[in-house]
Amino acid sequence: MACGHAYTHQPHSIFPRHSRVTPLPMALRIVTALTAVAISTNLAFGLSTQVGSALSTSKHVLFDTPVSNNGGKARIILYKKGIPEEECCVMSPAELGGFKSEDYLAISPQGKVPALKCQETGLCLAESDTVCRYLLSKYSYLGPSFQPDNARSNEIARFHDMYLTTIQSCLYRAVPPFGGFGDRMEALQEYSRQLYVISKLMDEDGPYLCGKDVSLADAAVFPSIVFASFMYPKFEHGIVGKPIPKNIEEWYQRMIDTDSAFQRVHEEIKGALQKWEANGRWDTIWLAGLRDTEPSTIFDKIVAGEIPATVVKEDDKILAFKDINPVAPAHVLVIPKLRRGLTRLSEASPEHYEILGRLMVAAGEIAKDESLGFGNGARIVVNDGPEAGQEVFHLHVHVLGGRAFSWPPG
Repeated sequence: MACGHAYTHQPHSIFPRHSRVTPLPMALRIVTALTAVAISTNLAFGLSTQVGSALSTSKHVLFDTPVSNNGGKARIILYKKGIPEEECCVMSPAELGGFKSEDYLAISPQGKVPALKCQETGLCLAESDTVCRYLLSKYSYLGPSFQPDNARSNEIARFHDMYLTTIQSCLYRAVPPFGGFGDRMEALQEYSRQLYVISKLMDEDGPYLCGKDVSLADAAVFPSIVFASFMYPKFEHGIVGKPIPKNIEEWYQRMIDTDSAFQRVHEEIKGALQKWEANGRWDTIWLAGLRDTEPSTIFDKIVAGEIPATVVKEDDKILAFKDINPVAPAHVLVIPKLRRGLTRLSEASPEHYEILGRLMVAAGEIAKDESLGFGNGARIVVNDGPEAGQEVFHLHVHVLGGRAFSWPPG
């Protein structure tokens, strides 16, 4: 098995459990394959690829990938404390068969990184804060302490883990939900809001988040700002205000300029993100690679209040108003306030799950409103495209009632 700093060897994870003897040709093929993976992994981390280190006896293995910001927190501790490779090396889960392999799930039940395995005792730890605190305790005699008992540092680290990492997928994942958010824009705005919360907890004098000495807060927040700095500009046309507070930006740049451990993690994460970008990661993501460039419609003017309408229902996402050319005694249109590519239903994508649900729930509620002229039942219709009779290319749901309808329609 190959580690980021060095290599370790665990025969039971290389050969099938039922095999006592492996023929030499197969063994050679396995060693060759593992060596190739090891070299690839080490190059990704910018680490040594000397074959002489292939059979490391590291006491601990940190399972991680260069792109992981939660793993970056642990790597900052490794690098800044100068924990030697014989004590802890870095390995990709790919070397155990991948994130969902049986061997890796035995170490990290959620199939995520980082995870830590103590090769002497078999102890496995799978959450970044737990991994980091273990390293700080185990190697307290090396390098800076990272202030594990600093209440402000712990508060910032906790805010980061609870309110940032849980929704950070809004910056790169194609399909919601993003933590508890079904809407990307809401998640992006909340991510920014939480950065401002953290910014108010920072020590004004620095240079680190909690004063003159590095803390766990620095290790936790820094890798996430690599993500945010790289990704937020892709969504800037839809973001209200400055997404990253000025004092966090200044601290972030100071860490890159003055601290080699932080600089190293910055290069690891950014390099991996640049590979994502080269592979078109954001090309099909709404508000980043995909944007609504179709002309505005009369509905946009109604939403803006430029054209009057008889509004019957409204919230922050939808608007319902009476049709000015009704085809039934009760005829209400329900629209999303922001179109975001929903010119018609056939343009919908998983990005639109939440707003489509809101539209249908609103239509159902309106269909029960007797004060609007609805009785026992309604026809709820979406016309999709010119041949279906769609006239305004901003998705809208017709709620029709107050009379009987036949089927099939004419």
